[in-house]
Amino acid sequence: MDFFDEFERLSLEVETPRGRTLLIADPHIGFELSRGLRLRTRFEERLAEFIAGKDPDLLVILGDVKEPIGLSFTVKRLLMGFFSDLRGIPTVITKGNHDGRIEGVAGKFSNVEVVEHLLAGDMLFLHGHTNLPKVEFSEAYLGHIHPAYTLKRGGIAKRTKVFVRTGKFLILPTVNPFIEGFDVREGIRMVPFLKGTKTLELFLPEGIHLGSVEVR
Repeated sequence: MDFFDEFERLSLEVETPRGRTLLIADPHIGFELSRGLRLRTRFEERLAEFIAGKDPDLLVILGDVKEPIGLSFTVKRLLMGFFSDLRGIPTVITKGNHDGRIEGVAGKFSNVEVVEHLLAGDMLFLHGHTNLPKVEFSEAYLGHIHPAYTLKRGGIAKRTKVFVRTGKFLILPTVNPFIEGFDVREGIRMVPFLKGTKTLELFLPEGIHLGSVEVR
């Protein structure tokens, strides 16, 4: 697996009032611990290397930086290593439902800020598991649902990660290549402010428009 190619496909760069901004969603650092894997993937080290190579003016992590809900010694160690590798890169974490007590680690790094949401100009960034903040915005970026879609060709079904557009909301897939993702038509129901959505526009990470799907 070429990690850097995967990270490139599953991340997004946008221009904000704070400069060239790199967006990633749902890295779930420490996922091996929760899934019973004995093999250390060192995913978080490769991700930090990719981010450092991109050298953005701002990094926004759209929640679920870590996988385990708690903050064990091992998870704390992994996060300390990850944030240490990002020293010098202004980083904002829009706190996700897996990010309990993450301030206990992030607070040790002057370049890392944990917020419920970030408003940069008229662009809103958040995880997506809570209600919308009462702010004005023209575009919103979120994660949370790990969007994926199953493509069927020649009798073969393959699930692929997708970016999802609905109105002024864009949902990013998980940047973790080891996490497959959920069917977006089911996952959209996990976003409180998008539960009534009827139609979703799907895009492959390469930017190819797959078309629209109806939410059952």
